[in-house]
Amino acid sequence: METKSIFQHRWVKWTAVILTWTAVALFFASQSTLWDRYLFRQQVTWQRAITINFSFYYVWALLAPGVLWLRKRYRFERRKWPKALLVHIPTSLAIAGMQLFLAESIWNMVREEPLSMYETFRSIEFSFAFNFQTNTLAYWVILGFGYTLEYYRQFRDRELKASQLEAQLVKANLQALKMQMQPHFLFNTLNSISSLMHKNVEDADKVVARLGELLRYSLETEGIQEVSLRDELDFLQRYLEIEKVRYGNRLKVRITTGNGVLRAKVPNLILQPLVENAIRHGVGTRSGGGRIEIIAERNDDMLDLVVRDDGPGLPHGSSGEFSEGVGLHNTRSRLEQLYGENHEFRLKNGDGRGLEVQMRIPYHEESVVEE
Repeated sequence: METKSIFQHRWVKWTAVILTWTAVALFFASQSTLWDRYLFRQQVTWQRAITINFSFYYVWALLAPGVLWLRKRYRFERRKWPKALLVHIPTSLAIAGMQLFLAESIWNMVREEPLSMYETFRSIEFSFAFNFQTNTLAYWVILGFGYTLEYYRQFRDRELKASQLEAQLVKANLQALKMQMQPHFLFNTLNSISSLMHKNVEDADKVVARLGELLRYSLETEGIQEVSLRDELDFLQRYLEIEKVRYGNRLKVRITTGNGVLRAKVPNLILQPLVENAIRHGVGTRSGGGRIEIIAERNDDMLDLVVRDDGPGLPHGSSGEFSEGVGLHNTRSRLEQLYGENHEFRLKNGDGRGLEVQMRIPYHEESVVEE
């Protein structure tokens, strides 16, 4: 089925190319009949006009793929445009002459009355004098068409990627809300609030406020692809304050950031599912609780993010990908959509014990708005 679709795609592509050059030939055939009739006072048959123009533009149809290949090989880019000019200028002259010679030769072969050698030479000489400059321009028009088509494809791909990013972000927001609104999470949080109301009203009010802030932040940042690390950690702190009510002293968290990295841009809601996973599997399964460490450091032009726990870690011999749940899978997919191949994401067992999730993404900072 895949091979069939490839052939179907090529068939459609080449059909479109042939129809395009046919339309161009028909247009100039009709134009030439009018010019010869009203400007040169000559009666040119429609058949003769079609034969001349089809032989002319079908030769261009055969040469155009070569021109487009040269466009890819010698591109007008920064630091490369002088070399591209040195290639394309003489090539445009050579191909313009080649096209005229081939078109004129084909026309002389199919015409009703063959020309003598002298008449053939004079015909080619006339064609060069009349069409060479236009033909050279046609080379550059095909070159420009190739760039236009490429930029259109890039624009279409960027639009598609942006829509995919938006869909991934919406999915991440929904997933974050889902994790926050899970029945057991709400039940435990509300139960903690109920208990605190009889012991410490101030703490109970604090938990209610943090829960509201989490939900409000998730809704306010919907559609935002990247936020500062400072905002991401602020959201994470609110989430951890609620979790600490549930786990008490069993949950210990340490956040370490390098100098100046708080302004770095990170994917929105990227850390919360990783920390939630560490709490569930690294802390929640142990009666004595556990420790979670979040590290953010700059490494040249990359930002390293690490979420580490001291739980049981991955089973011996597992690959990490086999153990990925929804949160880890969505995190990996979002990083691929945002940064392509320019990122790293992996799971491994810590040096001592526990699971370590490592991310490496391009480092860029939020813009500063001057007041």
